[in-house]
Amino acid sequence: MMALKHATPGEPVDLSPLGPQLVTARTHAIVRTSSFEAVRLVVLAGTEIPSHHLPGQITLQCIEGHAQIGLIGETINLRAGDWVYLESGVPHSVKGIQDASLLLTILFEPDGSSGQLTP
Repeated sequence: MMALKHATPGEPVDLSPLGPQLVTARTHAIVRTSSFEAVRLVVLAGTEIPSHHLPGQITLQCIEGHAQIGLIGETINLRAGDWVYLESGVPHSVKGIQDASLLLTILFEPDGSSGQLTP
């Protein structure tokens, strides 16, 4: 399979719901710079990204489906159109309740820390 190219400055990116193609879609980075990264995150029903934290503030916007964000002592339900912001370093998991795609944005720390997943 060919890798998807990153968007260039000023290039429109289609974030429309994938509909029937969602079940075969894969998570992919849309753009990555030294200060932020945008990712289309695909989480299928019944799958879970285990608890981790990122060295940067993040936002998650649900494009389609239903996902749950697990925090310590709290669960946040995200459905199409919902958006959530998390502070840097907050442990969280992501679980697909229904097949879902989300726009993940990571704002890297000013010290240049990368947004690599940290268990």
